[in-house]
Amino acid sequence: MNTVALDLGEDKSLLLVDDDEAFLRRLAKAMEKRGFNVEMAGSVAAGKAISTARPPAYAVVDLRLEDGNGLDVVETLRARRPDARIVVLTGYGAIATAVAAVKIGATDYLSKPADATDVTNALLALKDELPPPPENPMSADRVRWEHIQRVYELCDRNVSETARRLSMHRRTLQRILAKRSPR
Repeated sequence: MNTVALDLGEDKSLLLVDDDEAFLRRLAKAMEKRGFNVEMAGSVAAGKAISTARPPAYAVVDLRLEDGNGLDVVETLRARRPDARIVVLTGYGAIATAVAAVKIGATDYLSKPADATDVTNALLALKDELPPPPENPMSADRVRWEHIQRVYELCDRNVSETARRLSMHRRTLQRILAKRSPR
């Protein structure tokens, strides 16, 4: 990490909303080192409560949370603080959800795995300026593998149902699932 002081403005408050506790703690620690005053929430309800009581200047919200959709937090925060810079994070990036997030008021949309540098660049990017591309993005093979794993889990690890939903032969899917994840 570079030690250049970031221009965060007067209000350095940052809300992190994610139900992955380990990721949440790591990101919070990294963002505190960058000068943010971090507050964490592990659910939609907690994120909305903090957004209502103490609307932060910055927010990073996971799209899928155990108790609902992170876009509800984005809506609450945008209503309470229209100038907030909000980044939506998701492990399952899709164009439709990215469009929905931006329409509701998100500043940017990042796919996991995103590190603290990616998040900081997205939070501090100027309005018409795109943040720089990630240093080491996921390979196309890895994105495909992640998508297959997600659908497999959503189908309760049923190979036949997963193959049907992915329009893939069951034996092909079994071979893919038997291999290790690509880098």
